[in-house]
Amino acid sequence: MTFQMKFCGAAGTVTGSCYWIRLDDCQFLVDCGMFQGAKTIKELNYNKFPFDPAQIDFMLLTHAHTDHAGLIPKLVKHGFSGPIYTTSGTRDLLTYMLPDSAHIQEMEVDRLNRRNRQRGRAEVEPIYTGEDADASLELIHPVEYESWLDLGVVKARFWNAGHILGAASIELEVQDGGEGARMLFSGDIGPDHKAFHPDPEAPSGVDYLITETTYGGRFRKDLPMEERQELLAKEINDAMHQGGALVIPAFAVERTQELLLDIAALLRSGAIPHVPVFLDSPLAIKVTSVFTAHAHSLEDMDGGNPFAHSSFHFTETTEESKAIARFSGNVIIIAASGMCDAGRIRHHLKNHLWRPQSTLLLVGYQAEGTLGRLLEQGAKRIKIQGEDVEVRARIRTIDTYSGHADHDGLMEWIDERLPVRRSIFLSHGSSASLQAMYEALVDKGIPAEQIIVPKLDDDFDLSDGKALPQLTRVIRRIDPECVEKPDWHNDLASLTLDLRKQLEGAHSDKQRAKLLARLRTLLDQFNES
Repeated sequence: MTFQMKFCGAAGTVTGSCYWIRLDDCQFLVDCGMFQGAKTIKELNYNKFPFDPAQIDFMLLTHAHTDHAGLIPKLVKHGFSGPIYTTSGTRDLLTYMLPDSAHIQEMEVDRLNRRNRQRGRAEVEPIYTGEDADASLELIHPVEYESWLDLGVVKARFWNAGHILGAASIELEVQDGGEGARMLFSGDIGPDHKAFHPDPEAPSGVDYLITETTYGGRFRKDLPMEERQELLAKEINDAMHQGGALVIPAFAVERTQELLLDIAALLRSGAIPHVPVFLDSPLAIKVTSVFTAHAHSLEDMDGGNPFAHSSFHFTETTEESKAIARFSGNVIIIAASGMCDAGRIRHHLKNHLWRPQSTLLLVGYQAEGTLGRLLEQGAKRIKIQGEDVEVRARIRTIDTYSGHADHDGLMEWIDERLPVRRSIFLSHGSSASLQAMYEALVDKGIPAEQIIVPKLDDDFDLSDGKALPQLTRVIRRIDPECVEKPDWHNDLASLTLDLRKQLEGAHSDKQRAKLLARLRTLLDQFNES
């Protein structure tokens, strides 16, 4: 009897969520997300899947975030034609998100190919196109929360995960030839008392629990809405007092809508000055309309449109986006992407990071190797679209808008799922968060051999229900040590910036020539070794 599960993503890292499950009579995926972070791991998005997409019978999708759904069009492009089961909220978000992702890739590849032609390099193709995104949307079948979906040898049930609109944990009943097995994939778990959503729900007493660990080892106080708005008001007022702009990189889904909800409330109460607030993200604008359409099923919406305010300006066109540059101060700019890796936010960063009166406010998780993480860590000089930018702006961070449960929230969620009869798999986390969750579960009294921390591409045989999962022969696409660390591309960018700073700060051309000569000697010695 075949019953295997391979971790094709989100193993030793936070992104690329994808689980491949094989049975005798079918094989399917839970999620198919895009890798984000350093270039080395992002290259996996361009490489072949570790499975044949044409052989996948169906897919179950936890939610619409790019790191869980971003490679679905690539899956379709390479032969997948089965149904994709997910909630109606996730379907509605993907209607905009997948075509937008395809558009961004096509634009970035077009820009890269112009440089490649100038440098005499081969041209590259986008991971997928708008046509692939449209084709994937036709495969989506919406399901209701807490209703069983019969898929033959597999039954599935979706539970509200409290993370974003439509997000779900997925419960499976798998017939493996014996007594069968119950599995629970957490997806991303939201914190209690989150805006828009009820607290997370899911069943207990499963055989296998596959849980995220994004905020393992990280603690925060989940503030009620009033206190959260007070904290945001202080950041806004401090930024306006500086006389500059407040630039907020925000994920188009959920984070942007939470910010708009709170900023509108603060404007109406007079807690912040009436300054222009630009939402500069066509995708976020469309997603906001989805939230309005789902107002009847969301909390804090009061059945209306809390995102409407006279100070709000939604800029969809490129011309409207460029016009924001006329404002050097007393303005709030919200733009995607949340990790500063793509999209219009990079234009605003180029325009404001060098201004000491401006403020950058980070309100979401910044993955290792992203521009957002570099800024969060205090980088003084960065490179954006090939240009060096000195960082003089104030860099601020608040984590009260996180869509993820913190360490205590994750432990509480897991505790409510116990007992887990066979194994707990820890995924979707950094090495530090995975280790923190592992140690906490052991301290709680769960046997260490029952807790498994997979590496990328680990493949487990689950067919013997009485034994612990057995790791099968693994073919790795990348060294596990390289999964979450900054790579040589990051090191080169940092070295280049430091070198330029040293050369510009040198007292004479003679000093500059001496420094360059030393570097040339090192290169020659390296080539000879």
